[in-house]
Amino acid sequence: MYTQSDEYSGRPVAEDAWKALAPFRDAGAQSFHNFPIPEVRESYINSTGANPLHESTPPKSTDYPVHDFQVRVYEPREAAARQDATPAILFMHGGGWLMGNLETHDSVARRLAVLTGFPIIAVDYRLAPEHPYPAAIDDCRAAYRWVSDSSAEHGLTVDSIAVVGDSAGGQLAAVMANEFSGVEGVAPLSSQVLLYPITDCSQQRTENGASYQRLEAGFPLVADTMRWFINTFITEESQRTAKDLSPLLHELPENLPPALVITVDNDPLADEGGEYALKLARAGVDVTYKHLVGYHHGLFTSAGIIQRGEQELADVASFLRRTARGSSPS
Repeated sequence: MYTQSDEYSGRPVAEDAWKALAPFRDAGAQSFHNFPIPEVRESYINSTGANPLHESTPPKSTDYPVHDFQVRVYEPREAAARQDATPAILFMHGGGWLMGNLETHDSVARRLAVLTGFPIIAVDYRLAPEHPYPAAIDDCRAAYRWVSDSSAEHGLTVDSIAVVGDSAGGQLAAVMANEFSGVEGVAPLSSQVLLYPITDCSQQRTENGASYQRLEAGFPLVADTMRWFINTFITEESQRTAKDLSPLLHELPENLPPALVITVDNDPLADEGGEYALKLARAGVDVTYKHLVGYHHGLFTSAGIIQRGEQELADVASFLRRTARGSSPS
């Protein structure tokens, strides 16, 4: 550990996490919400692209338009195997529904494609405030149906889908799992991977949640950042507790697929992620839950410099392979 008691959170910071955190602190420790949205978006693209993971043999990638958004399909299989039925992974990026795109999470998506051997479909959903709630959720719904359609332009024959996302993408993944569980006419769900997900946007959570109160300064994502994200995404206060925005507050459907939930300690979302893992378990879901002490929000988009992030991505890939239905990758 770099420290057992950080000056801002009072919690440990791991040595490899400090590699990403130190430059942020040296630059003044100004979190996302302190800047205009166009500047935040550009900065996020630059920061996530500064230290990418590298692949010896990158997967083929192709962008496709779908309705009012686009997706990127990463295809790691050899050309001769691309007509075979396959599990697929629907990946939804984080960024508080207002920043992030195909480039900010390209490194993560590429690595998962290489490690699993499955096609990854990354969703470049529309962002707030230009496209407020429920635009991002609607786009992910459409993407799930598009991936399931073997006659669509992607040319894939998908026999199961795992939903994966970090932060706001974790919220989107959880909602997709809840909404498409047991639905006829689409590829069946194989698993859900929720990486430090948003699961409760209620005012009670954002004002009184323990991890919100603990993370108020010193990190790229703090309590005020999350409040800004939510307030930019929604247009009415009543939307905060909607079923497709705050899944922690609602009854879960039956027969949900296995789940992997990962939270990090220096994160205002830590508590709600852990509570959602418990809620899944109480609903009878096979849950693997990890809470990573010493790490902060953004672990996976910083995996090029935070070794633990790269290690956890390998574990995510193992979970996805283990829980996949249908054909195994070649």
